[in-house]
Amino acid sequence: MAQHDTLVLGRRIRAARRRLGLTLAELGGVVGRPAPYLSQLENGKIEPKYGLINDLATALRCSVADLLEGEAPSRRAELEIELLRLQQLPHYGRLGLPEIRASAKLSDEVLEHLVGLGRALPEDADTAGRGRAADRARIANLELRYEQRARGNYFGEIEKIARESLAAVGYPGSGPVSERVLTDLAAHFGFTVERVQGMPRTARSVTDQRARVIYIPQRNDLRTRAARSVVLQTLGHFALAHNRTENFSDYLRQRIESNYFAGAVLAPEQPAVEFLREAKERGDISVEDLKEIFYISYEMAAHRITSLATKHLEIDSHFLRTDPEGVVQKAYENDGISFPSDPDGSLEGERVSRHWGARQAWNSSDSFSLHYQYTRTDHGEFWCVTYLETDGQPSAITLGTTAKNARFFRGHNTLRQVGARTDDTRPDPALLSRWEGVAWPSATERGHVLSALPPSPRSFTPFPGVDVHDVYRFLERQRPGY
Repeated sequence: MAQHDTLVLGRRIRAARRRLGLTLAELGGVVGRPAPYLSQLENGKIEPKYGLINDLATALRCSVADLLEGEAPSRRAELEIELLRLQQLPHYGRLGLPEIRASAKLSDEVLEHLVGLGRALPEDADTAGRGRAADRARIANLELRYEQRARGNYFGEIEKIARESLAAVGYPGSGPVSERVLTDLAAHFGFTVERVQGMPRTARSVTDQRARVIYIPQRNDLRTRAARSVVLQTLGHFALAHNRTENFSDYLRQRIESNYFAGAVLAPEQPAVEFLREAKERGDISVEDLKEIFYISYEMAAHRITSLATKHLEIDSHFLRTDPEGVVQKAYENDGISFPSDPDGSLEGERVSRHWGARQAWNSSDSFSLHYQYTRTDHGEFWCVTYLETDGQPSAITLGTTAKNARFFRGHNTLRQVGARTDDTRPDPALLSRWEGVAWPSATERGHVLSALPPSPRSFTPFPGVDVHDVYRFLERQRPGY
């Protein structure tokens, strides 16, 4: 067979298969090839013999000439091919960026953007790419955030694997997952679990793949709820067939997927959705209730609601985990709220407004109470509930939605309403004039010394990492009328 562009050929085969609504397995049954082989063929990694091309054309009800045509079958396919080729260029490779897979999960708009940037990249750009591990991490985080938003944070393929795994070990179909079920689940994947002393401080678990043992810290170092999550997060790597990788993008995806698997096992989709639907009808959805019903952490329960709400309850939502200063640690949104971000859309090191629930909760006289509030922003009004995690590293965990959908949640009748529009958060000129040039705060030391300090509000720049407005307000309380 004459030489043909395998990438174009693969995309034309895929387009023809999808046009007929065939799966890879169904097409493979007709032409006598396994689905993994056909997947590699569609991704341009295999050059088939002419006989197979003829069989494929017959199965796909088209001509051999149709499959061998030199143009991509669509604009989308053309962009996917160009993105793959751009990343194979030497000057692109020297940047050391993680590979972006041109999959269906990448929206057309993002794909156009990436290809445009790749075309504009100068061939001597290798010097700009040295030592930019932090930038690579930010790009990977941004890509995954876009994907999670597009999915409504719902990973159906992982839900299916979790459901099948639970069925294999006899989970009754409702209620919390017992320790017995977890032990049997580990055995189902060929592992035992042992609690030990002297675990490495940098590892949440260590797996001996030869002895098939998962080691986790003993009970006085790791509480039961946390231990259940750690075991399942570890099992998730094997259940989802993850491979070892030094690529940060792949590492981050694997981490998110294994965490999702743990949540899908501990709060299984069907009983969790039934519970949430009943709560929605009563206008009483509560993270706290989901946490107790399935014996999981508050953070996992909040994540689980974001994963199931859009798909099953028709409720868009947002999630935040911040430190006591309001610096973003984790974030997700598909309800239109606008998180603080730098010009490229990254959230790392950004601080939310002091009027948001994630920071207002720390001002509560009872740190063990849930903090409910409505917040008016430039992008609309939102409702949220914030829980303060005080064990270990303190943090605020916030679940929220639009004011319109707040009626489905417990705490929607709160009278606490806060303005966080740009005009509302602008500093008081009189406060500035009294304390600017007088105050000298020293920024709190952070565990990750090399990470960027969160920025001060845009009006204040002299002390990186310090919210100077808060400092001035503190001084005003100490010396009123100064």
